[in-house]
Amino acid sequence: MANARLIAIERHVARCRVILSAAALVTVFVDPTRPTLTRWPGGPFTLDPRAFAVLFSYVLYSLATEVAVARQVLRPARIAVASTWADVLFAAAIAFVTEGANSPAYVFFAFAILAAGFRAGFRLTMLVTAACVVLYLTLILLSHPEGLAFYVMRPAYLAITGYLVGYLGEQRLILESRVRRLEAASERERIARSLHDGYAQSLAAVNLRVETCRELLRRGRSGDAFIELTELQSGVNREHDDLRAYIRSLVDLESTSEPLAAGDGTRFAVRARFEGSLRLVEHVLHIMLEGARNVGRHAHARSAVVTVEAQGDRVVISVDDDGVGFPSGSAAPWSIASRAAELGGEVRLGGGERRGGHVEIEVADT
Repeated sequence: MANARLIAIERHVARCRVILSAAALVTVFVDPTRPTLTRWPGGPFTLDPRAFAVLFSYVLYSLATEVAVARQVLRPARIAVASTWADVLFAAAIAFVTEGANSPAYVFFAFAILAAGFRAGFRLTMLVTAACVVLYLTLILLSHPEGLAFYVMRPAYLAITGYLVGYLGEQRLILESRVRRLEAASERERIARSLHDGYAQSLAAVNLRVETCRELLRRGRSGDAFIELTELQSGVNREHDDLRAYIRSLVDLESTSEPLAAGDGTRFAVRARFEGSLRLVEHVLHIMLEGARNVGRHAHARSAVVTVEAQGDRVVISVDDDGVGFPSGSAAPWSIASRAAELGGEVRLGGGERRGGHVEIEVADT
């Protein structure tokens, strides 16, 4: 992920560098004022060969860097280091051969500083700024152009620009770090909630059914215990498959939405009115959720209705859909049945001659 981020940064910087190199070459060619530092002659729509050579070299360097980033010839970190200081040196060379009223040199120095701020934080930006200021000031002092005070102020403006860019770049990195921490915390919370509400509850249901099997064996009802173990094994296999799919989805090997694809078109109506303890409310809500998921995954239904209502000291949950219904001899959904059993309730399938699937769960606030 970090490498992909570096590649994206270098791709943006390289693209901007290509645009800058082409624009600067055109600008200097169209408005070729006499250079201040080298004092080479110029004229309308002419360009000194040395200035042209430097600017054209920068164009070639920009294109080569763009290709290197696109094809990943080198690691992004190496490209960043090399291009950072190449930008500074090219800016100094361009300042030397074009400095004057129309010189783009200041833009090249500013680009080197901005690229450093975009890549990293305050320290690197200030280091690049210091190099730009020293090189630019050295060229000016060695050449002694007319209006020296005016040109000396340009490095000062560069220093101010560098500080502001470095500060803003550092703040961007801090904000990105905070966003990443918040995203990581949110993802951990989502995973914890999924494990708690799904698989932890399933393990609790497995423990309950194992206890039931022990009790059946203690009473000598081995046949019933065998049936119960067979259903338990089938349920464990389903949960195992779901858990594997969930783990694979965490590393983007599979989409978490795939198991629900069959039920994407199902429209649900939910009506609930009941009261009870926290334990009852949690189980009822999980039963409603599991019932809706089962409809979405298996029923191929166009519509479904989930209702919950209190009937005396009991709570009745109904899940009705217009899908394919349950095959003959089907057992109640394991996760729903286990929750109902924990509340001393029962699950009934079918609904007479009505089309579709119908599940009724009756539980008590024990």
